This record gives sequence, C-alpha cells and structure tokens, in this order.
Amino acid sequence: MSRICELTGKGRQVGHNVSHANNKTKRVFLPNLQNVTLMSETLEKSVKLRVSTHGLRSVEHNGGLDNWLLKTSDDKLSLKARRLKREISKKRVAA
Repeated sequence: MSRICELTGKGRQVGHNVSHANNKTKRVFLPNLQNVTLMSETLEKSVKLRVSTHGLRSVEHNGGLDNWLLKTSDDKLSLKARRLKREISKKRVAA
C-alpha cells in the first residue's frame, strides 16, 4: 500500500535529520493517513478511503465527500476516487 492520500494526493516528503554538529542524514516525512469510511449522500452509500487528516478536514470544510470530489481536479485523485466522482456526477445529471 502506498503512502498517498486518495483525495488530496499528499505523499511522502524527503528531508534531512540535522545533528548538533550539522551532519545531515536522509529521512522521510510520511503523511498522517487514516482509514476512514465516508458517506456519499448522492449515492446513499458509504465508501472506505485512505485519507490524510488534512484531506479529511478539507472534506468536512467543503460540506461532504460529494462536494469535495466535484470541486477537485482529477489529477489529484486516486483511481478509486475518480470512479466515485464519475458515479456521483452521472447520478446528479440523471436526477
């Protein structure tokens, strides 16, 4: 499983540990990913996603999963999220 948020595309970052003597060694900063179940109002079902806490706050700020997916560009989303977005947009057009 890769360490990438399925909604925001946030992934790992590379940096240095810096000692008191200013020696630099490589290290990795990992995003805070959580396995969450989010509810889609349009599809009336719940969806399991691996989301960063920053992404989770963004979803809540935008008024739910459906609004977040429709506002976000496809290049940031994972394959699972893009399929979900397509389903939601089809159902909204049909209604």
